[in-house]
Amino acid sequence: MRSDKGIEMKRSEIRQAQTRALEFFEKASITLTDEERARIEVADFGLNDLANQGLEILTYVNTERCCAKELVLFPNQACPEHMHPPVGADPGKEETFRCRWGEVFLYVDGPPSETISAELPSEWCRVRKEVHLRPGDQYTLTPGTKHWFKAGSQGAVVSEFSTRSRDEADVFTDPNVVRLPEIEED
Repeated sequence: MRSDKGIEMKRSEIRQAQTRALEFFEKASITLTDEERARIEVADFGLNDLANQGLEILTYVNTERCCAKELVLFPNQACPEHMHPPVGADPGKEETFRCRWGEVFLYVDGPPSETISAELPSEWCRVRKEVHLRPGDQYTLTPGTKHWFKAGSQGAVVSEFSTRSRDEADVFTDPNVVRLPEIEED
């Protein structure tokens, strides 16, 4: 059972999502080591709605200078709106998303698109400039850019290349988001 703050995920939920994420890596023809398979992070952002707002993440490397990740989004799953703020002398995370499989709808600061393709996952997703990414397409976000993204109906696998990632410093529009929730044993 989740705590009154809604920030705990059950270990069984995580294992189930990790197994499902592996199916998407296979669809994208991405080979993982056993050690990488065991490290797939499942983020429900403390919202208790993984099917609609969540993300499965494999971090290959995260150093002082660079970061490389694979992001799996299940069908119609969205990552909540957020930004990567400055941390000390660092201007914030610059990141490039490259779609590897499926399609993803990325929404960023800027003049809103006349129509958007994705259904809003929550009232907190407010930026509306749409960037539609298909396999081979990529888009780079500058530090401090508000953004959210959502997979199409088949799901998506996205490679992320960035400067250092500081997930704990991310600023989410939705005040209910907890980036690093606790795990509850079942």
